[in-house]
Amino acid sequence: MMDVLIHGGRVIDPANGLDGIANVMIKDGCIAAVGEGKHKAGTEIDASGLIVCPGLVDMHVHLREPGQEWKEDVESGSKAAVAGGVTSMCCMPNTTPRLDHAGVIRQVIERAGEIGLCNVHPIAAVTKNLDGKELTEMRELAHAGAVAFSDDGMPVWHGGIMRKALEYASSFGFLIIQHAEDLQLTQDGCVNEGWISTQLGVEGMPAEGEDDMVARDIMLTRLVDARYHVAHISSKGAVELVRRARNEGLKISAEAAPHHFALTEEEVLGFNTDAKMNPPLRTEEDRQAVIEGLSDGTIEIIATDHAPHHEDDKRCGLSCAAFGIVGLETMLPVSLGLVRDGMLSLPDLLAKMTSNPAKLLNLDTGTLSHDAVADVCIFDPEATWRLDRNKLFSKSKNTPWHDKAMTGKVTHTIKGGRIVFEHGTIHA
Repeated sequence: MMDVLIHGGRVIDPANGLDGIANVMIKDGCIAAVGEGKHKAGTEIDASGLIVCPGLVDMHVHLREPGQEWKEDVESGSKAAVAGGVTSMCCMPNTTPRLDHAGVIRQVIERAGEIGLCNVHPIAAVTKNLDGKELTEMRELAHAGAVAFSDDGMPVWHGGIMRKALEYASSFGFLIIQHAEDLQLTQDGCVNEGWISTQLGVEGMPAEGEDDMVARDIMLTRLVDARYHVAHISSKGAVELVRRARNEGLKISAEAAPHHFALTEEEVLGFNTDAKMNPPLRTEEDRQAVIEGLSDGTIEIIATDHAPHHEDDKRCGLSCAAFGIVGLETMLPVSLGLVRDGMLSLPDLLAKMTSNPAKLLNLDTGTLSHDAVADVCIFDPEATWRLDRNKLFSKSKNTPWHDKAMTGKVTHTIKGGRIVFEHGTIHA
């Protein structure tokens, strides 16, 4: 493996509190040195004017493999990931078959290893077949490689089952991730309930459907002293509930997706199915609450909820269209808007996409520490470009940012000391 020297860049490593102009030396696939020294290397990257940080960690991705490979698979998802600076991602269990058996978990991990572009860490199901009725064999799934447990795509809707899941998980320190949605309140809804849903004449999904599930789970978490994480938090009420719970000292965390702090429900006007997701885009008040939660530390993590769909699933009526958008290749430029707007410092933003998710999931990544595996992202925070959905590496093209101006662009992604993405080209 060829040594790599990255020189002259602004190196930001939130895990170690590092922020300054420095050189990064990579030797034998690991970080050999970070500092002023300039060593000889077979490959040199001039990072002057660029940001050098740990490879991004996206803890919420739908890869669709096994079962729906025409939408995405581990290979295409890995290509999209490294194009977006992501070197580690966690895939959700709503595949076919579900990630509820050890053999399927191992299959995904082995497939990612064969491709070799990106670390893929499966998140296993909480309940068998995601039906909310019977717990999976969590310990066996963890031994197979699962890093957390979720029924994402569906909530763990039954309070008794959620209590049992939290109790069992707490015995081993496992993390339970909840898709917070009261289906009795949101059934048949397709956009946020309010003025927009009324204008479009479609069923709405009230924010209270998210709020009451988070409130219930907080009470259960308090009861059993478990680790609990709110996926893709989107409502003002849910953010406030998490804030209070964290101030109380409960083991509760939350993530926000870029679309929930960058867009509002107005994106669906004109029946724009590319702006349909679950939880839905909400009001400006909700958007600002999510941003405030990111700013004050209530929300520690940014994750994409990358949800690829074939165009046939989106080129239909709003009520019939599938929920979800792709996000791996837009996470960084969209999130950098928080820095430009003065809501987060760049180190704080990068912490939410590197060291924070790595720490929450006990992953050995998200850092440029000496001897750490050399997973690195290099990007130009000022580069401007226009997104063309047809040039995405993802198999699916369902993005609300098509033909929109973006600021911030990944130039290089390094995985295990090997350059896997460079100026728009994948090196498999």
